[in-house]
Parts: sequence; C-alpha cells; structure tokens
Amino acid sequence: MSSIPSYATHKPETSCRCSAYLDWLQMLTGACLILFMLMHLLFVGSAIISPSLMNGLSKVFEWTGMAQIGGPVIFFLLLLHFVLAARKIPFASKQQGIMIANARRMHHLDTWLWVIQAVSGMVILVMGSIHLWTVLTNLPITAQKNAMRLQDSRAWIGFYIVFIPMVWLHTGIGFYRIMVKWGIVGIDGRPGLRKKDALIAATAMVIGFMTLWRFVFLSIN
Repeated sequence: MSSIPSYATHKPETSCRCSAYLDWLQMLTGACLILFMLMHLLFVGSAIISPSLMNGLSKVFEWTGMAQIGGPVIFFLLLLHFVLAARKIPFASKQQGIMIANARRMHHLDTWLWVIQAVSGMVILVMGSIHLWTVLTNLPITAQKNAMRLQDSRAWIGFYIVFIPMVWLHTGIGFYRIMVKWGIVGIDGRPGLRKKDALIAATAMVIGFMTLWRFVFLSIN
C-alpha cells in the first residue's frame, strides 16, 4: 500500500493553523486601531476645552515625530485590518443577499452586529483613507486648520456627520466581538457588555459631534 504524501496529510492542519494566525493578527490590528481611536478622540476633543490645548498637543506630536511616523503606520494598520477582515466578508451580491436573509431568519443580535460591522468597515476604508490623506498632507494638525476645512466647504461637514457614527459603531462592535470571540466575556456577560459598549460608543459620538460643532464655529482669524 502506497503511503499518503505528507503535504496531503498536513494540509488541513496547516490551513487551520494559518487561519488562526490570521484571526489573531486581525484581532491585534483591530485592538491597536481601537486604542488609536480613543487617543484620537481625546486629542481632537481637547479643542472643546481649548483650541490652544489641542495645538499644544499637536506640537508635542510634531516634536516627537509621532504625526509623521504614526500617521502612515495607522494607515497601514487600517489597510491590513481590512484585508484580514475581508476574508470573511461576502462581496458578491448573491452572497450578501444570503447573509441578510440568514440574519433576518435567525433574529440573532450578534449576527446583525456583524453585518453592521462589515458594512461600516467598508465605509470607513474609503472615508478613513480620505480623512488620513487630507490630514497627513497638511501637517501640522491644528484646530484652526480643521476649522478652516469645515468652514470653507459644507461638504466636509456632511462627510464627518456620516464618518463619526460609522467609526464608533465599528469600533464599539469590534471591541464587543473581540471580548466575545476570544472568550474574555462569556454568554451570560454579553448583555451587560453590550450595554456598556453602547454607552461608551454613544459617549464617543457625542464628543465627536461636539468637537465638530466647535470647529464649525471656531474663529480662524
């Protein structure tokens, strides 16, 4: 009896192991982006207290090179995270129809959260790339520059009205899914985690819109 080739014997195991490594990398990139978004919220939101405070923080970022180095790194993480997540996102219309039909039939909240995360992720890839390109090609970041961009074009106001909730919906759901998928929170703890997660995401959106409002009416003279 002829022996089975070694590559055939180990191929399924290797494939599963590779998929697990990619899932782990997807989780790590997602966690890094969540941490970045919280730091970004504090940085930009500091303009609510005082534009000078935001400008002072911006000078620290410029002096340390965090803006010049960190910006491209975040852009790379955004693209990498999307590529990793895209392995499980249906792009064909037929597959999308099946996904929506299954979500409706099962009436499963976590399934709907995954659908929202997938849709918001695709929106963020486009809008986030535009935002990062606009900001990184006009360094340093200052409250006055942000205000000027918004006041010069209402289109930018509409852009961020869509972008802000998309970011925090995706971030909030992403954090929840990390906690659940990796066994940090069990089934019994999911309802409580969803409530706390929704509260944090809603608070972040409020701060985001307050910051947007502050820039729209900030004097740039």
